[in-house]
Amino acid sequence: MPAAVIVTGAAGALGHAVVSEFLAAGRPVVALDRPGERIDALGAQDGVHAVAVDLSSRAAVRTAFEAVDALPVTATALVGLAGGFTPGALADIDEHTLDGLWRSNFGSALWTAQAAAPRFAAQGGGAIVTVGSKTAVGGPAPLAHATSKAAVVRLTQLLAEELRGQRIRVNAVLPSVIDTPANRAWMSDGLAARAVAPAAIAKVIAFLCSPDAAPISGAAIPVYGDA
Repeated sequence: MPAAVIVTGAAGALGHAVVSEFLAAGRPVVALDRPGERIDALGAQDGVHAVAVDLSSRAAVRTAFEAVDALPVTATALVGLAGGFTPGALADIDEHTLDGLWRSNFGSALWTAQAAAPRFAAQGGGAIVTVGSKTAVGGPAPLAHATSKAAVVRLTQLLAEELRGQRIRVNAVLPSVIDTPANRAWMSDGLAARAVAPAAIAKVIAFLCSPDAAPISGAAIPVYGDA
């Protein structure tokens, strides 16, 4: 049986594209996302094992991975798509906004990597892909969101070094504007024409999880095209 891929934030627009990419390659997917109709519908697909979880909670993630252990699959890759977005400049940020963004963006990446790493190490290695942002590495941006994504990029670099000896590769992709229905609601026609399709980003993520990407770890790969 092909090794499975754990995908967090799997019920979102990019999540659906990533799940479809792996299923097309014959790899089963363990889909993690918050409880609700979207994750339930995703779990009804052949080859998808859905686990509902609050990814910002360390305890909930640990319980979810125990549920993954009981599935009839062996996972060797983790794709961390879960996260949130809230706009705002310095004067707009409050405790609720800051806490929410750090828990959803940084916390979800940290807790899932913490749970996955020993399992991958016990199997001889694996791959972890996180999602940063173009704004994490430069340019103007909503302050709290960009800062939380910058922390994800730095986390990726640190994990790549820490886990290298366990044959676990850790890389990040850096999207800009993704062409999703939610983003189409506010994008101008010009920006919509330049936005990157989720399927295109999914192909890069799938490559990073593949044996062909064996030499790559600690990278932050731009996937923002012209956007």
